[in-house]
Amino acid sequence: MNDLFNVTDKTIAITGGGGVLCGTLATALGQAGATIAVLDVLEEAGARVADKIQTAGGKAIAVQCDVLDKASLESAKKKIVAELGPINVLINGAGGNKKEATTSPDLSFFDLPKDAVRFVFDLNFLGTLLPSQVFGREMTENGAGTILNVSSMCAFSPLTKVAAYSAAKAAVSNFTQWLAVHICQNYSKNVRVNAIAPGFFLTEQNRFLLTDEKTSELTDRGKTIIDHTPMGRFGQAEELIGTVMWLISDAAKFVTGIVVPIDGGFSAFSGV
Repeated sequence: MNDLFNVTDKTIAITGGGGVLCGTLATALGQAGATIAVLDVLEEAGARVADKIQTAGGKAIAVQCDVLDKASLESAKKKIVAELGPINVLINGAGGNKKEATTSPDLSFFDLPKDAVRFVFDLNFLGTLLPSQVFGREMTENGAGTILNVSSMCAFSPLTKVAAYSAAKAAVSNFTQWLAVHICQNYSKNVRVNAIAPGFFLTEQNRFLLTDEKTSELTDRGKTIIDHTPMGRFGQAEELIGTVMWLISDAAKFVTGIVVPIDGGFSAFSGV
């Protein structure tokens, strides 16, 4: 059983690796024996996570990378391969929402700025597609590998206020299924593509929607989410680890093209 979930022989590239959720994943996978490349547009954020892994005795490097710039991605891939060897796993963790692309009493849907909407859609969807092109090509040439995307609850049912983010994450889920089939049919049966769909975890991107900036108390939206989550709380970043370990290890060797909710039951609850 231990061999099934073993990741010690894997080199894992994680985009958005300097963030809360993916930083936690990077650290846990490094502690489990994987070799980690922490990719982030913010060099210092990636370096902090890589240093934490190294301090704990793991092997990791930080790589500054813009997931919306293919040349930057190619450069990152070359650096990782040169320093760590072939890349076995890509976790597409870069993404997030933007306040300016979110409806509110002060900003109606009809006035959402095009540039803000485009930023959110590009970051989440193109920021998944482009790394999949760059790192996926190497995996197909090597004949094996795993791509793990990060979708969202709003891909199952769109959430109010976040039109761009909901649309972008729905695209990520659809793309996950499409790419899984495309790679199997055209390149390699041993390159798998799956996604996780986290429920509600407090991050810097959504904190302004779920908690009051002054009091830190839950907003009405935050309370509604908790009321519709059977487990009655927000998720903790560490609670993503087990599902990710399963999907990137040989324990999921016959699993491709799925999107796994990690949501405390939110997607199963009708509200009644």
